[in-house]
Amino acid sequence: MEVAKRIFWFGTPEEALEFPLRFLTCALTYASDEDIEILRRHFSDDDFKAALDNPAPGIFDQSSWAKWNRCYGRTPIPPLPKRRIPGVDPAAVDDLFPAKS
Repeated sequence: MEVAKRIFWFGTPEEALEFPLRFLTCALTYASDEDIEILRRHFSDDDFKAALDNPAPGIFDQSSWAKWNRCYGRTPIPPLPKRRIPGVDPAAVDDLFPAKS
């Protein structure tokens, strides 16, 4: 799948599709509008919403996160997902990219 090659350039299309939520998280961040239209033929709205419900941390940027949450009517926009580092209290780490509503 050409779309998978463009979006998941750091792996093979087969690796991309092995973990659909991670792939859709990458798609919502990196895909063009044309790529999204192609992906909508293969994934449902529920699949895209699941990627927003449980995204792989560290992939979404602020503008993509805000765009897709608005697209699916999720306001106020929740904070970006954060990576969890064992032994580090997340409350002790400053949010460098607070959500914009």
